Amino acid sequence: MAAIDRVIDGYRAINEGAALVDRSERGKLALTGTGAKEFLAGQVTNDILGLEPGHGCYAALLTHKGKMRADLRVLDAGDELLLDTERSALQAVFDTIRTFKLGYDVELHKRTLERALLSVAGPKARAVTGADAAGLGADEHDHVATTLGGREVRLVATDLGVDVLAVAEDREAVEAALFAAGAEPVGEAIAEIVRVEHGRPRYGLDLDESVIPQEAGLNDRAVSFTKGCYVGQETVARLFYKGKPNRHLRGLKLSSPVVTGATLRLGDKDVGTLGSSVISPAFGPIGLAIVRREAALGDTLEVEGGATATVVELPFA
Repeated sequence: MAAIDRVIDGYRAINEGAALVDRSERGKLALTGTGAKEFLAGQVTNDILGLEPGHGCYAALLTHKGKMRADLRVLDAGDELLLDTERSALQAVFDTIRTFKLGYDVELHKRTLERALLSVAGPKARAVTGADAAGLGADEHDHVATTLGGREVRLVATDLGVDVLAVAEDREAVEAALFAAGAEPVGEAIAEIVRVEHGRPRYGLDLDESVIPQEAGLNDRAVSFTKGCYVGQETVARLFYKGKPNRHLRGLKLSSPVVTGATLRLGDKDVGTLGSSVISPAFGPIGLAIVRREAALGDTLEVEGGATATVVELPFA
């Protein structure tokens, strides 16, 4: 099958059916102990103490100056907190927990190699995974323990479908059950197209230690302004209540495909660097970038290498 045909088939599966992407390489940890919630609440931006079993949240780990060291998903499984993050950010999360958990009743457990993570995306994801029969809630990060293919799994609601967490040794059996139920295998590159279309930045591509959550449009998803203190809170709160960010996450409609990392210029001024860059079957070459506020919606930027980029609001889709 030609590459373009694989892209079209995978894109159709995500938008019309149920596409399965193996994301087992993501970094995974677990926290146990009576002090787990209290400890993590003091390290990340969202309300961990307010979580109840079966629910979760998205959060950021910051420097003391409010810059992002990592982003992560936190799931309250009752007897433990399950964390997953980009592999590139795993070390920062691990080091923070290991260094600052002293004085708390907290045990840290490595799960990256021990657990598989299969993402099922698309309008048929809940049917294929049996999410409704298992009692999975509709809110993002809701989760429930159940079985697939005779193996114990945890289903997690996502913005595009359902994630399936399983013991690594059970991955093939769980995959087989999902395929038998109608899931179609899709590569990470296809899933990346849909992520960019929906305007969701990815740590390591669009986010790094230079970015404050508000600049990336993450306040609504990742930040609680009513919780207790956490590392980096002063900067985040001051910017939210009294300031305006100098940069914003924007979509870019590109005149031609451009590689990640290309410099963006408005007139004679550098205004940002291209982050995620994909070719969408629906929108053509598009990308995400944190750009200075001088680059307004509708402006045309010069892109290193000769292309141009029109600044647009997100999401594309």
